[in-house]
Amino acid sequence: MPIKSRIRTIPNFPKEGIQFRDITSLLKDPEGFKLTIDQLVDRYKDRGIEVIVGIEARGFILGAAMAYNMGLGFVPIRKAGKLPGETIKEDYQLEYGVDTIEVHVDAIEKGQKVLIVDDLLATGGTILGAISLVEKTGGIVEESCFIVDLPDIGGSKKLTDGGHKWYALTEFEGD
Repeated sequence: MPIKSRIRTIPNFPKEGIQFRDITSLLKDPEGFKLTIDQLVDRYKDRGIEVIVGIEARGFILGAAMAYNMGLGFVPIRKAGKLPGETIKEDYQLEYGVDTIEVHVDAIEKGQKVLIVDDLLATGGTILGAISLVEKTGGIVEESCFIVDLPDIGGSKKLTDGGHKWYALTEFEGD
């Protein structure tokens, strides 16, 4: 059974007209979760990645499992105010407003090759903010990866147009 078929759709969440692609059904399925991590690890295991960065919160689940499997360290990017110590902040655009994410200033070494992991690519605001944070630390973003791309929302186009490499295991178009 493919990964896409293990992702449930919740109609009208978080508001009317939205078809929410919920990966919790994939994560709770032992075979589906293993298949997801294995496919992502297989893609990146020989790419010279030195550290994996995960975006709060589902990127933590995927990124930590991948880092463990690949024998790499894991760096969290969190919402503002959640990390102790000195951080670098980045504002990013939401559909209706602005939010802030941050990373520790010493989390990524200058020149380190980074893979950024998150569950879903929608508008692209969060991932573009994360890419900016990694670059501010001196890290080099090799690629960003996701379980799901929602191409109709435009984030993947923003990444491509900005010259950023990205990959998703599956996509959901339209409604």
